[in-house]
Amino acid sequence: MENQVPRTNANVNCIGSSSFGMVKATIPPGGILAVEPGAMASQDVEIECQTEMNGDFLSALIARFLGGETFFINTYRNRSSSEKTIYFSQPTPGQIVERHLHNETIFLEPGSFIARSPSIRSEVKWAGFASFLAGEGLFRLCFTGTGPLWYGAYGAVIEKEIVGDYLVDSGHLLAYPPSVHLSVKLAGGLFSSFLSKEGIVLKLSGSGKIQLQTRSVKGLAQWLNPRFWG
Repeated sequence: MENQVPRTNANVNCIGSSSFGMVKATIPPGGILAVEPGAMASQDVEIECQTEMNGDFLSALIARFLGGETFFINTYRNRSSSEKTIYFSQPTPGQIVERHLHNETIFLEPGSFIARSPSIRSEVKWAGFASFLAGEGLFRLCFTGTGPLWYGAYGAVIEKEIVGDYLVDSGHLLAYPPSVHLSVKLAGGLFSSFLSKEGIVLKLSGSGKIQLQTRSVKGLAQWLNPRFWG
């Protein structure tokens, strides 16, 4: 899913608290940012928003129904002759990550993407049945290129350098490189896995730096459901 648009060159920084912050982007004349629909909090009136399909029709359809992303993407262009500012955020409380890719690829947890430079190509790729069994879905978000990328965690972000195998509870994996491969296993024995409520966990194999989020939306839902229904 590719969007062939000009440069960004935006001056960007995160403001506010680490849990409830937002991103402030100062866009130069002619600059562009691709932003997840609904992420914009406020902006100068001279910045023009254009909504486009998130790639071609088939890619956008896969992103919407299989990748947990939106069918459309918002492109913000500064049509004026001076710098203009836009603020954007994420729906869940948590840390926002600004990551600069250098001709590299990163996979993200569905729903975590906020914004990207137009020099970053986004697409949805097959994640495998292991990812599906762990509750992560059959497809994953893939970002490739050179430039800044912004994504959000639920909670804080913890970085971990892994070599070999490492276990992660479903919903806590935020970002990982292509050198890390996913499979699933029981957290313990058959009975202890389910009595401990850990069940199936992700087994990460390979080497590279991964990012974990300290909270899980699935865990929040499991905590809330009994309180709603009784």
